[in-house]
This record gives sequence, structure tokens and C-alpha cells, in this order.
Amino acid sequence: VQFVESGGGLVQAGGSLRLSCVASGFTFDDYALGWFRQAPGKEREWISCITRSDGSTYYGDSVKGRFTISTDNAKGTVYLQMNSLKPEDTAVYYCTLTLGRTCEGYDYWGQGTQVTVSS
Repeated sequence: VQFVESGGGLVQAGGSLRLSCVASGFTFDDYALGWFRQAPGKEREWISCITRSDGSTYYGDSVKGRFTISTDNAKGTVYLQMNSLKPEDTAVYYCTLTLGRTCEGYDYWGQGTQVTVSS
């Protein structure tokens, strides 16, 4: 499985960014795409996931109401629209793929894209 992540960068608090991830190199029928992040010195934090089977979406409490996940299944792409960004959102964001029809855990992930939110 290969991932090409993009869209990270530097933004001021209150601003927005849209991350994109193209996932390829697989033929799974049932899977979910999502994101986790990791800030320096902190543990990984699961952010969001969307299932291919029925488009169900899930969010971590820290981003609920501010981030929106979506997919373009024809393009094998998952997006993360991030609004009302806060300095504590600063982290490397990783695209993930979970085998199956749920968002439990993740089996593959990409190289990550840096998001930095200045105060």
C-alpha cells in the first residue's frame, strides 16, 4: 500500500487547511481510510476515519466539530478539512488504511505531512 499525503503547512490559529492522501497499490474490497497525528514528545492520537462500505465517519473528541473527513473513492483519495485550527493541532498527520468494514485500529499508514499552527 502506498500513500501520497499533501496539504500540510503553516497556518495561523483560527485558520484552515485541507489535507489530501492518495492511497494506492491495493485491491482490498472493504477498508476504511483515516488519519492520526503525532506531536513531538507525545503519543499518537487517532483523529478520524471513514469507511468505504457505507461512508460512516468517526472523529476523535479533540477535533469533533472542527475537522471533516471525506473521500473520493474513484480516486482512492481521502481528505481532511481542518477548520478553526489551534496551536495544539500542530503535529505530523498520517494517512491510514484499516482493513475491513470498521474503523478499529489501522493496518497501514503513510509518511506523514507536517501541520504547524502558530498562535
